[in-house]
Amino acid sequence: MKSSFSKISKIISVFLTAAIICSVMSFAVLAAPSASVENVNPWGSGGQITLNLSGCSGYQTITVTVEFDGTVSSASGWGFDTYTVSGNRVIATCSASGPNSWGFDGNVGIQVDGANISGGRLISIEGDSASGGSSGGTDETSNAAPPDTPSRAHVDSVEGDDWLTTDGSKIVDMNGTQVWMTGCNWFGYNTGTNLFDGVWNCNLQSSLEGIANRGFNLLRLPISAELLLQWKNGEYPNANYNQALNPELNGMNSLEIFDLVLDLCEEYGIKVMIDIHSANTDASGHNHPVWYTDRITADQWQEALVWIADRYKNDDTIVAYDLKNEPHGKPEETLHAIWNDSEDDNNWPYAAKNAANAILDINPHALIVVEGIEIYPTDISSNNFTSTGKSDYHTTWWGANLMGVRDYPIDLGSEERNKQLVYSVHDYGPLVYQQPWFDGGFTYESLYNDAWHDYWLYIVEEDIAPVFIGEWGGFMQGDNLTWMTYFRQLIAEQSLNHTFWCYNANSGDTGGLVKDDFQTWDEEKYAFVKEVLWQDDEGRFVGLDHAVPLGSNGIALSEWSGQIVTPVTPSSTDPKTPSGGSGSDNTGRVPAAPAAPVENAPKVNYGAVIGLYLVGIAALAVIIVMICKIMSLSPIAKAKAEPDPDAPVVVNGYLQKSNTYNPRPVYSNTAEARKAQEEREKNRQ
Repeated sequence: MKSSFSKISKIISVFLTAAIICSVMSFAVLAAPSASVENVNPWGSGGQITLNLSGCSGYQTITVTVEFDGTVSSASGWGFDTYTVSGNRVIATCSASGPNSWGFDGNVGIQVDGANISGGRLISIEGDSASGGSSGGTDETSNAAPPDTPSRAHVDSVEGDDWLTTDGSKIVDMNGTQVWMTGCNWFGYNTGTNLFDGVWNCNLQSSLEGIANRGFNLLRLPISAELLLQWKNGEYPNANYNQALNPELNGMNSLEIFDLVLDLCEEYGIKVMIDIHSANTDASGHNHPVWYTDRITADQWQEALVWIADRYKNDDTIVAYDLKNEPHGKPEETLHAIWNDSEDDNNWPYAAKNAANAILDINPHALIVVEGIEIYPTDISSNNFTSTGKSDYHTTWWGANLMGVRDYPIDLGSEERNKQLVYSVHDYGPLVYQQPWFDGGFTYESLYNDAWHDYWLYIVEEDIAPVFIGEWGGFMQGDNLTWMTYFRQLIAEQSLNHTFWCYNANSGDTGGLVKDDFQTWDEEKYAFVKEVLWQDDEGRFVGLDHAVPLGSNGIALSEWSGQIVTPVTPSSTDPKTPSGGSGSDNTGRVPAAPAAPVENAPKVNYGAVIGLYLVGIAALAVIIVMICKIMSLSPIAKAKAEPDPDAPVVVNGYLQKSNTYNPRPVYSNTAEARKAQEEREKNRQ
């Protein structure tokens, strides 16, 4: 009985051993891990590659190698345990038993600091098993798309065909076809929300889709220079939004959400104008009269513009940059914006010219939008902004005084660059402020003479340059509605490009296109504004994208014009010497298309496989011999089944209760001695 039990135990042990060997051998033929590049973001002094890993389960260690264009000095990231710099490559590893094991089959990233970082790519991914076997991709990888490749694949857009320029007082596409920019403002990126205000109670995607469906072809996007600089420096202040209503935003930082905003705008046919609404991130930051503060210097303001222009220089979703919202200040105030030919810190056209050229050095196709100021001398020859008396100045809305253009027009240095220049003003009704021209009643003619022509409309009527109405709007009641009606008439008659203020419900002195829930449209106000949204003869809204229709109720620009535009991108133009300031700091990052996944056939370590198979064959032979001996099936065992009485007796190897071998002495080779031995052994058991 005990002997049978011992045999069964040996058989079980043998099969367990065989199972272990087969398991070990299976590690040598694991399918290779793979990785797809989600995004590549270089920004001059650094760069980042984000990856999605798959097929990594079953390996002990995953090793990813990426390569950057430029000089790499240090590396970090997320989802890996170690980051090793080797030239311009980074080798990152992650262990299945380490603190970042969640990176297996997850989203990971590698970020570098260095110099002249302009691109990056995945080189390889390999997996190492506990036994030392490895599998993975070779150095044949999918690189990130070049900068002039379309960055979005989910719409039928064409990157580089929608840039705009000017012809006299008209804004035109690259074929010279006049366009009509008719949009709205949606603020929040300037207030500390780090996203549009109102997304705390609405869905971002459906709201942008609604803006497009209702015919707004341009979104003026107020933002702070401070937020842009934070993004540039790798800081991502939290975006304030309703996570339940916007689950697609969960897990994204504020810059990633901003990129999604651009994705959605392109998908719906909306173009974007960046508006530096304030230097500081502050809901009241626009009250500061100039473009620099105690926290943000003039150089940093320009640096912020250069960064965002460089980051999106190949993305014609952003077609224009409003350099600074509403420069202003009264003559008696210590700090106020001026307009002359000086190089004073507060001289707005001087600062604007430098910032404009810094942007055009990077993207010569962007529209540069320059607003006016608040005051201008009644006699510039005798009072070059030296008087503090109010009566010595013409005064109007903040940012709406462009009288200085007649005396000191902005010159960007060449005819080509000057064609990218657009002046801009804001205009409001008496509920925002009771300007003198509202006193005692007003008419269209009185407003034309007192508030519009001399301050800025002459620029349009004399065909000097386009004037863009960056803000207009208000509550639809009383004299304010009368003013809105007259101003709408002016927009229609002059085909003025404009963005209505505003989409937001929380604009205290104007109200918004949506009500307090940020979901319900104010249909009365929308119907009013709709009269000056670009529509064709069939009532279809006309977009500014040549390929993508404007929302569900609009058409693409090429359908309206009947012309196709040949795409161009800044990356395909000759580089220009930066014009100075922070414009020479090429510190932006360029969105790139996600590269195709690195899907390699399983890569086998054949040396390890051969070695394991040899060990397995040897082990299998031992197993067979052991089974045969146990079951008395081997030829050797059968030969000894009927022992020769004269043969030597060897008794080593008897199985004892301790399950160990206890050697026995060798007796004489006689049959009698053997029988005596067997009898003694029987008595011991």
